[in-house]
Formats: sequence, structure tokens, C-alpha cells
Amino acid sequence: MKLTFELNGAVYRAESEKAVSLAIPLEFDGKQPNHFGAPVASATALEADGFVGDTRRGGSCNVSQLTIVPHCNGTHTESVSHIVDELIPVGELMSPLLLPCAVISLEPETLGVCSEHYSPNPEPGDLVISARRLGEALAEQPDAQHCGAIVIRTLPNSEEKFSRAYADAASGPPPVFFSSEAMALLLEFDHLLVDFPSIDKMFDEGLLANHHSFWNIDAGSHHINAGARQQRTVTEMVFVPDSVADGLYLLNLQIPPFKTDAAPSRPVLFPLEVAE
Repeated sequence: MKLTFELNGAVYRAESEKAVSLAIPLEFDGKQPNHFGAPVASATALEADGFVGDTRRGGSCNVSQLTIVPHCNGTHTESVSHIVDELIPVGELMSPLLLPCAVISLEPETLGVCSEHYSPNPEPGDLVISARRLGEALAEQPDAQHCGAIVIRTLPNSEEKFSRAYADAASGPPPVFFSSEAMALLLEFDHLLVDFPSIDKMFDEGLLANHHSFWNIDAGSHHINAGARQQRTVTEMVFVPDSVADGLYLLNLQIPPFKTDAAPSRPVLFPLEVAE
């Protein structure tokens, strides 16, 4: 199926057959990404009243009971309820089924090198997405300002992202996050997708400053205020294949109808080309 639409005066075409998923496949019995030392996602056969949900054990069919921490066990999307008391179910945030999306790639740098800021406990060696490099990448894609979503791929783009335990020092340095200045550049987007586990520093005294900024929630508050941007979403721990070039796409952000602050999700990109 081919879709044709207009964006900022230009006509683009997308083909559904070329769709690419950004979700990390979750292997319940194998390697999987993990954040903050959370229990790994697991699957066990349901057992009740003599029934065993495992055909390998004599059951009539397979019925698995899944245990998962969406924020920590793989690709997930979260709502503003991640930081407030009020429930804004992520499964009810119906963004357009297809919305223009920009994909950009950039290499993180340290706070000490870029001379940018973060609160609390900034350290010169913190690895961040800087406003300097983010601004340069956005300048190369002027049409990104007309997109409602942005996907950020960090370089190098190693497949260790499929199975890295981010709380394990043996797996590498602490994960990257956004400097305060970089976060300010992203406030024009409603849907933010990243390939690291949190847009905030891993150990930040629980302040989640970037989350508060993105959803326009008062610092230190856990309540919806008049200016809160409740329809926005943050999707973390995606994986953008190298075959996906930087540029414009259509995004289909697939979220199950969970009445929770976060849920496993499947972002799908459709490559765009200028229609002749």
C-alpha cells in the first residue's frame, strides 16, 4: 500500500511494505536489556486446578503468565503519569495513527567537554546528548520542525543495546541522558523516542528534571498543573537499525490499551520519499 501526503509544501510517498520496527524483541528466556537492576522479564506456565499451560509438560495448550517491568525490561512508552499522582493512561494517548517523524543520529559527549548543565549532581564525566550536537543535527533537517515526533539514535549503534544491563558496571559506563540545554530544544516535539533507558540521569536523587520539563510539570511536583502537556509521550530503549538513514519518516506508535503510566510498545517507521 502506498500513502501520499503533503508536509510543509512538499509531497511525500510512503510504502507500508517498507515498515521498520524500532522495538527490541523481548526474549523471556534469553538475553534482554535491563535498567536499574529490575527483575528480568519472565514467562511461566499457568498452573491451576490440575491444568498446566505447557504442552511440553502434558498440557492441552500453552498459557503463559508474563512478569514484566515496562520501564526497565525493554522498549516502552510512558505518559505523564510516570511522574504525577493522577493517572493518564498511556494506552489512551491516541496520537495520530501516522505522524511525521524525524530520525537523527549523534554521538554523546561529556558535560565537561560541552560545558552544558544538568540538575542535580552534574559531573564533568557524565555522558550526555548535548544541545550543541543536537542543534547541529536538527539544522541538517529543517523539516524536522514540522514533525510531531523525533527519534534519537546514539552512536556508536552497537547491538549490545539488545541486552545491556544498564545498572551493571561490567556492561559499560552509566547510560547517556540529555543535558538541560538539549532538553530545551526538544520541547517543540510531542513524542520523543530514544535508544537509551531514561531521558534523565540514572541516579538523579529522584528529581527527573528532564521528564518534568518535557511534560511541563513543576519541578518537585507530583500533580498535573494547568500548563501540563498531558498528550505527550516518551518512548525509551528503542533500537534504530543501521539500515534506517537519518531523515523524515511516518511513525506509527503502537501501544496496548493499558491503564497504566507505561507499557511495552512497538514504534514502527515508514520511510518517506519525495513524490514525483
